[in-house]
Amino acid sequence: MHWSALTREKCEIMNMEGHIAPREKHPGSLLEGFSRTRVSTFAVRDNLLIAGGFQGELICKYLDREGISYCCRTTYDENAITNAVDIYDSSSGSVHFLASNNDCGVRDFDVEKFQLSKHLRFNWPVNHTSLSPDRKLLAIVGDNPDGLLVDAHNGKTVQELHGHKDYSFASAWHPDGRTFATGNQDKTCRLWDTRNLSKSLAVFRGNIGAIRSIRFTSDGQFMAMAEPADFVHVFDVGGGYKKRQELDFFGEISGMSFSPDTKALYVGICDRTYGSLLQYNKCRIGTTHT
Repeated sequence: MHWSALTREKCEIMNMEGHIAPREKHPGSLLEGFSRTRVSTFAVRDNLLIAGGFQGELICKYLDREGISYCCRTTYDENAITNAVDIYDSSSGSVHFLASNNDCGVRDFDVEKFQLSKHLRFNWPVNHTSLSPDRKLLAIVGDNPDGLLVDAHNGKTVQELHGHKDYSFASAWHPDGRTFATGNQDKTCRLWDTRNLSKSLAVFRGNIGAIRSIRFTSDGQFMAMAEPADFVHVFDVGGGYKKRQELDFFGEISGMSFSPDTKALYVGICDRTYGSLLQYNKCRIGTTHT
């Protein structure tokens, strides 16, 4: 569904229960399309939506156009779930996206050509990948306690990240391009500095579950980390992460995102009974943000 924060109206964008197929042929595109696709993850930027499925599906659609632009199956492995999708602008200015899969691969697609431009392979299922602001480094986390910092151009490991005790599910870069964060099943989020990766800068703990999602505001002043249910934690980055606000509610968390102007935090709740989209606005009380 597409929901407008301005008009408070919603409309259907893509019905995954029926049969969907691309409008035109592209190399690697499945003209026969997919039926009854279960969405495991998706990303939206500007008018582009990219959805990933539990069987390795990737489906691309422009919100201002009719029909599907491109769809493919990244792998036919039994354990093929697409765990994460990240849309970005390449150094040449073209739009690309990264797909992280349970088949131990990270794939880079050129959206303008709808072609696979790069396929990086690892020794364990990849749960999340995030690209540094300068597009030179990839933070890779998955079914291994140790994460990886990887050269985005050739896929070579720059540094292993030691410290987490279990599998990791989330990663995010601060806009400064030097620091990034990783979220783990051990209920912690670790902060890293590319100038010294021998150990993490800081460790932030959740309450009851793994850290499944991490986001920084576009101005770098705040960081949010979400548990699987009930809790989102917001940190004052500008104050050295010393101040922390805890959002406590009821429901399974499907995802979260800061608004581009940093004034709002949106949290998706996928509970069968209390399914909703929560909007938290940033308020200034004296000199304190809440």
